[in-house]
Amino acid sequence: MSDILKALDSVLDERKSAAPDSSYVASLYHKGLNKILEKVGEEATETILAAKDAEQSNDTADVIYETADLWFHSLVALHKLGVNSDQVLAELERRFDLSGLVEKQNRNK
Repeated sequence: MSDILKALDSVLDERKSAAPDSSYVASLYHKGLNKILEKVGEEATETILAAKDAEQSNDTADVIYETADLWFHSLVALHKLGVNSDQVLAELERRFDLSGLVEKQNRNK
């Protein structure tokens, strides 16, 4: 499953040096982090709304679509900051056997 993340990491890194008019991602990089974060916020809102609709309709197609957009734009933001998906996956792996309540408690110390 992480093959698609590796492929995305590669493309997102390549687009950093591309001309802004050559791709959507290159144009986002050119506009800067604030514009990328606006897109993350927009996609987060759309994901929330789609999830609310899915709960009522039992149709999850839109929430899957919007979540993919959210993840994608989150990856663009991470790459703008020099972070790749392997680093996020490593953090998720670190937390895997850790109780969420314990992890949250440890953050507050």
